[in-house]
Amino acid sequence: MAPATVERPPRRTKIPRQTSSDRPSGSGRVTILIQYAWAGVTVVRLSIELVLLSIPSGCAQLGTLSPLAPLERSIVYQPMTYPQGNWRPVDLDVEDAWFESEDGTKLHGWYVPHPQPRGVAILLHGNAGNITHCASTLRQLSQRHELAVMTFDYRGYGRSEGKPHEQGILQDARAARAWLAQRTGVAERDVILIGRSLGGGVAVDLAAKDGTRGLVLASTFTSLPDVGSHHVPWVPARLLMASRLDSLTKIRDFHGPLLQSHGTADQVVPFALGKQLHEAAPGPKQFVAMSGAGHNDPWNAEFHQALDEFLADVTPAAAAARGRAPVAATR
Repeated sequence: MAPATVERPPRRTKIPRQTSSDRPSGSGRVTILIQYAWAGVTVVRLSIELVLLSIPSGCAQLGTLSPLAPLERSIVYQPMTYPQGNWRPVDLDVEDAWFESEDGTKLHGWYVPHPQPRGVAILLHGNAGNITHCASTLRQLSQRHELAVMTFDYRGYGRSEGKPHEQGILQDARAARAWLAQRTGVAERDVILIGRSLGGGVAVDLAAKDGTRGLVLASTFTSLPDVGSHHVPWVPARLLMASRLDSLTKIRDFHGPLLQSHGTADQVVPFALGKQLHEAAPGPKQFVAMSGAGHNDPWNAEFHQALDEFLADVTPAAAAARGRAPVAATR
């Protein structure tokens, strides 16, 4: 088939003249159509990636089999691996905790003992970094609030092995709580759960299914799809996302005491979602609105005071000192 005639483009465009070898024949036109179609797919893919960069998403119907699942996980979970971070924090006596998750994944955490603890707590961190970013919070929980406290890295974070995913990090949290309970000689249900951001979703799961003496949440959400819908309302995040952490549904099964805080200027997890989660909790609860605080801002004086009062009600040692019975661990 003779090649089609193509007019020479104006000189000012500086586009090289096509030769007979690169002019579109019949099959060439098909190739061009395919290229245009592929370009359209690429645009769609880039749009999806931009959405994912704004908030984690995926394909809920296919779960981990979704072609978007690896991309989703890479954005939901943003770990820093060892040796990134300060592994020798100042003025904090940490004990390395080594343990395994249910599926055999080797995990690592820090335990901060206390000579006369008011209670035992586990700190569940957010989706980025590793436990070295928790040093300041650990110091406050240990020195100010007199807790024996542990934090740990989900699989794929810090010195923990494996790759993170929703069911995996929930397994990891249960394994960490079991290690802490054995180390301190308390029942697992007596461990206070403290979760920030993504860690709040993990803490709600443990509290709702297993029970706890007290649940403390900071800057957390109703569910990951709800956050996605807020940031990109034109995308059906509730249908697409494989990662769920549906705390709004789960927290209805937790009837124990809840202390929750949220910054009014949080641009990652909207303040309204934090309030909605709090309103769904059926048990005794308190909400601290931190005026002007963003997603990663530290707890303010009002919250620390509220935490002291919360611990006085839920921890046996503090309750005994005040001549009152502690709140029983519950779910």
